[in-house]
Amino acid sequence: MSDTATREKWERVAEWGRQLRRPESSARRSLLLVLKSALAATLSWLVSYELMNATSPAFAPFSAVLMVQVTVYQSVVQSLRYVGAVAAGVAVQAVLGLSAGPDLVTFALVALVALVISRWRVLGAQGSQVATAAFFAFATYTGVSDNIDQVKELGQIVLLVLIGSAVGVGVNVLIAPPLRYRSAEWGIRALAQEIHDLLDAMAPELGEGTPDADTTQGWRNRADRTDTLISQSREGLRTARESLRLNPRPWARRRRRTITFEAYDRTMEALVRMISQVAAITRSLDQQHQDEEQDQDQEREREQEREEEREEESSPDRDYAPFLRAYATFLSSVVDFTEVLATLDEDHLRDQAGRLGEAADSLERCRGEVVRTTEERGLSLTDPTEPYGVLVVEATRLSEECRYTAQVLARSAENPPPSGSRTA
Repeated sequence: MSDTATREKWERVAEWGRQLRRPESSARRSLLLVLKSALAATLSWLVSYELMNATSPAFAPFSAVLMVQVTVYQSVVQSLRYVGAVAAGVAVQAVLGLSAGPDLVTFALVALVALVISRWRVLGAQGSQVATAAFFAFATYTGVSDNIDQVKELGQIVLLVLIGSAVGVGVNVLIAPPLRYRSAEWGIRALAQEIHDLLDAMAPELGEGTPDADTTQGWRNRADRTDTLISQSREGLRTARESLRLNPRPWARRRRRTITFEAYDRTMEALVRMISQVAAITRSLDQQHQDEEQDQDQEREREQEREEEREEESSPDRDYAPFLRAYATFLSSVVDFTEVLATLDEDHLRDQAGRLGEAADSLERCRGEVVRTTEERGLSLTDPTEPYGVLVVEATRLSEECRYTAQVLARSAENPPPSGSRTA
């Protein structure tokens, strides 16, 4: 192995080590999840195999690993659903197997009934375990001839699942219970960063004049590819809320009293609306090129003299460039606003809320300049073939959303809980 390859290998190892030292890093969370799962499986095997000498001890560690969920709340909820699903599957097998015998027709009935029960919404994602448990129970049932032993084996399956689930939940609760409250901030940061990066690319181009069709098409495509990011951000907020429920860690109890998920929820939805408004801006800019191409095709069919006359009377470059320069300045102010949101941190929320308020004031002044430029140049806001109307409307909406976001976070920062409630 060359010196370069060796050095790169050790650099990757060092980077992994640095990530492990960060409490909220994905590497540390993954390693902790693996260790907790291994511990839960080992303890469950110890109980089921060493202490109980169960016929099918693997049910316990399998159940334990499933229950080491991302959050304590999910561990509890999913364990209840999982045990219910397994109990239902075993019950189906017990009723049909003991009454009809271990033949192919009985198995078909067991499969049919179990799969119907698995559709029950109460069981959620654990619904598929009904059929799985029923099939394992049928296999166990066919291996035992005595009815009493059959009932005992089926009951043991439910008991092993209970033990494994209890161990899994216990390990997740007692050993570094996961706390993901920062996921809400990460979701907001990701959405704000996406808006920031797109507008940061658009503003200089617009300031230089009318962008070409390929450029506007690229902006439009990028703005339309945000559905996954929005879904991930909303999921992060849901996980953040959920990670505090039933969490015994003192830090979680403090966070339940201090973190403002309602403000974060409103901020995230405002950013989602801002993404839609930015998408509308990119569509309007791109549509302008498409309309111009259609007009050019029609003009080619007319006489050269009429074409030159029309171009002189309604040349888009004559009024479009000054408007775009003003609009570029406005978009730059939105970039400044989202730059603050892209580093949102609850520990510095008061300072950041103040900066957001200042950025919103600047943004509003820039929006007013866009409107003033439109009026001075006599640009039509109602002509559907021109982009000015849409661009002005979306600028107003963006300005309102930024002001609203700044106010929401400012209220959250200015109304902290009483000092006595901040202790665990």
